[in-house]
Amino acid sequence: MWFDTWSDIVRILAVGAAAYLTLILVLRLTGKRTLSKLNAFDLIVSVALGSTLATILLSSDVSWAEGFTAFALLAVLQLVITWTSTRAPSTRSVITAKPTLLLRDGRPLEKAMHEERVTLGELRQAVRASGSGDLADVGAVVLESDGSLSVIPAAKMGAATALDGVETSRPA
Repeated sequence: MWFDTWSDIVRILAVGAAAYLTLILVLRLTGKRTLSKLNAFDLIVSVALGSTLATILLSSDVSWAEGFTAFALLAVLQLVITWTSTRAPSTRSVITAKPTLLLRDGRPLEKAMHEERVTLGELRQAVRASGSGDLADVGAVVLESDGSLSVIPAAKMGAATALDGVETSRPA
């Protein structure tokens, strides 16, 4: 079907523009976290927001007011969850994964890499991207809760206090 009616097109333009502006407003009100690097929870909220926007745009059965309510509900739920996780640290592990140590003192931790499904090639890529050419020059590589790999050069390890709270495994 190529075309139904002009009223459908006008509805999409009007409701779509209003829903888009509403989504921007909701994202700005909920703060930077909503738009930060995504952990699993943030990804779910982002996908739900996108799905809601698509539904508002394409379904004439969903009004702008219903879409706004859905946006607001998702934003409030995210604020409640993030507020709770910052004030009750024990709930944080339910919402986001802990960072995991994948390399220590130039040696890959194969057990941790296997558990996290990270290959030696991916580890080497992260080390190269950090500007290091040798694993021996790296003090630690951490798989962060958002899925990114953080590389700490051996020369900058210091007392390694940045690794507090990072899950560790023994070398395999």
